[in-house]
Amino acid sequence: MSKYIPLNLLPLGSMARVKELTMAGSIRRRMLDLGLIKGTKVQAINRSPSGDPVAYFFRGAVIALRSEEASKIIVERL
Repeated sequence: MSKYIPLNLLPLGSMARVKELTMAGSIRRRMLDLGLIKGTKVQAINRSPSGDPVAYFFRGAVIALRSEEASKIIVERL
């Protein structure tokens, strides 16, 4: 079992630490501006009724990310 997973596979209630952002361009800049950088602790806290997006808590804020975006954020489960 791999030690690293994409953020979109993190179970609700679980914590993880960001290891890598694999996206590029403006979406990468947006994630960095939000403070989602290497080493940031993040928790999956809620899923919309349709399953996408998922709300994540990090750096004192709750941010909803679509699965497409979250799949490009590699994390280590804590």
